[in-house]
Amino acid sequence: MSKGEDASIRRLIKAKIPGKETGIEIKKGLCSICNAQCGIDVYVKDGRLIKTEGTLENPVNKGRLCVKGVSNKQYVYHRERIRSPLLRVGEKGSDRFVPISWDEALDRIALRLNEIKEESGPESVVFFTGFPKWLRPFLKRLAHNFGSPNYMSESSTCYLATVLANRLTYGCSFVPDLKNTKCILNWSSNPYYSSAPQAINFVEALERGVKIIDVGPLNTTLSRQADIHLRIRPGTSGALALGIAHVIIEEDLYDREFVSNWTYGFEEYRAYVKEYTPEVTAKITGLAPQEIIAGARLYARTKPATIVTSASVTVHHTNGVQNHRAITALIGLTGNFDRPGGNHVVPTSYYHRATGFDTREEEFEQTKNWEEMAKRIGEEEYPVWSRFIHEAQAVSLPFQIMSGKPYPVRALVGFGVNYRMWPGSDFMKKSLERLEFFVDVDLFMTDTAKFADIVLPASSSLERSELSISPSRYAIWTEPVIPPVGDSRSDVDIIIELSKRLNLNDPLLSKGHEACLDFIFEPSNIRIEEIKKHPGGLILGGFPRTPYEKYKKTGFSTPTGKMEFASVILREAGYDPLPVYREPKYSPISTPHIAAMYPLILTTGARLPMYMHSRMYRVPWTRGLRPDPMVDINPKDGEERGIKQNERVVLSTPRGSIMVKANLTEYVPPGVVNMYHGFPGADVNELIEPDYRDPISGYPGYKSLLCDIRKSNGGDL
Repeated sequence: MSKGEDASIRRLIKAKIPGKETGIEIKKGLCSICNAQCGIDVYVKDGRLIKTEGTLENPVNKGRLCVKGVSNKQYVYHRERIRSPLLRVGEKGSDRFVPISWDEALDRIALRLNEIKEESGPESVVFFTGFPKWLRPFLKRLAHNFGSPNYMSESSTCYLATVLANRLTYGCSFVPDLKNTKCILNWSSNPYYSSAPQAINFVEALERGVKIIDVGPLNTTLSRQADIHLRIRPGTSGALALGIAHVIIEEDLYDREFVSNWTYGFEEYRAYVKEYTPEVTAKITGLAPQEIIAGARLYARTKPATIVTSASVTVHHTNGVQNHRAITALIGLTGNFDRPGGNHVVPTSYYHRATGFDTREEEFEQTKNWEEMAKRIGEEEYPVWSRFIHEAQAVSLPFQIMSGKPYPVRALVGFGVNYRMWPGSDFMKKSLERLEFFVDVDLFMTDTAKFADIVLPASSSLERSELSISPSRYAIWTEPVIPPVGDSRSDVDIIIELSKRLNLNDPLLSKGHEACLDFIFEPSNIRIEEIKKHPGGLILGGFPRTPYEKYKKTGFSTPTGKMEFASVILREAGYDPLPVYREPKYSPISTPHIAAMYPLILTTGARLPMYMHSRMYRVPWTRGLRPDPMVDINPKDGEERGIKQNERVVLSTPRGSIMVKANLTEYVPPGVVNMYHGFPGADVNELIEPDYRDPISGYPGYKSLLCDIRKSNGGDL
């Protein structure tokens, strides 16, 4: 090879051009940093990831990739990756561990868990999964085979409360039919920051001339694109929904045929929303009466119309379930339920994806009936949650660890545990110290993992096989595209091996990952071997599309067989049957004495495009976009307090204070501050009481409480 040829190849390698000359291959994979499951082209040289791009032919992301996905190289090869099983030899939280073999680690875990099971029952062991979600059916099966009812997940604070609210009203969940709609009522969802694939759908809708009403206090990209932005005070979604219903009913814009034939409790609901005139609603929400009227008319008069909500924003309030019920009641009120362009009922499968496929996922997960096991953690405190959601409520976990009632919790087997998920996160951290035995499986040595007795190294999505089936029925089975970092293993392989060491005698799990998935999808005759023949994925054809208006044949899966404006189950459980509005537990109206000292409203947990909770803080490319924890403050509030951009300030609530930097921005309205969550050293969840929760679901009130901000004197904390 001449010097010129050699220099040319070096340039091609530097430019990451695939080919025989460069030795660079493109392999198909999935990005699992967030839950979008975007397809990625992984550029590999000498067994090492060198670049990622979006897969053009993947209909989920259509070649697009967000900053998180582009950062996969730094994520996968970060110096904090755990490279072998670790045994703690120092105090909890001390980060003093020694490497051990997989055999020793698994044997130690199995021995200790079986000892605890023998001494105080299998319910004394909790099985928890954080993120990602692909392993959940396997961990739940492991927990129930072990005999523990206490499988739980991060969905104890994300998504499942909306499922609960929807089932109380409609007996099922549903998805927005964005491709066929003419109007979108977007309620506190920010797709441009939280879900790139969803953002694509919004862009396409805007190009078709779809009308958009955006609800929420933050001034997002979508807010600025919307026809109407209803910029409410945080925590008042329920009041606004009732006010919109008032206008729709009073102006006879509701669907009389649907309401007459398919709903229960309408007259009771109608009498209640009569109180929420535009003037009354305006005083509660901070809007003008005409804004409420205009939003109600646009949504009700534009047919068909759909409602989009985020996974959890509407339920992260101390009145969360009822707020969400008030919002989604508008779907039935306007006759947009399970109709083209409205909100479509599509059965879910695997990861809660709305694919419409028949599966045996529940049969796979639930190997024991609840009656065969002890009561779940949180069951007595949240009976309605336990009736609808087939897992324990994790927000109750630290309280039961600390109290030992109604039975002791002695061990936790966790996959991706993050104590900062909990309100009063320091209280959850203290509960981890009380555990006799804690196993954590993770990619990185996190602050939570430092409290574990044994830490096991998990592989990333690029180092393992994984199945993804999107709502568009695009299926992909990935093979590992790079060797595992260190001695890391797939989460599912770890679960299968634990099952064997615990002597649980599960013949299906022992057959492996693919066999289990074949079992789950057997009713739809979907087999992994067939999907594997298409490395880049394929559309699963030959299946009928989920029809509309199924309720006309089957009714609703509610006690009355109808959509319930007034929930029979809530009434029987001692809660208000109607979607009543109540002020946040701490607000300028409900607690004026607290507001006198803490006059600003704090909302937390909104997304930033480069972060996924706390997962990307350690990655240089993403952390560089916002290196310091910052609180968003309206310039008016900053001026009143003498605060300038990037100055250090103290953010405080009645529970405590943290020191952060000020970000002066119109993103938040006057009187409201917004703080992103999970920053090490500035954890905003420490400022929230552990019991600041919705009484029905247990969800924390992250999106509406009281706070204040003042300039730091340099030594406050």
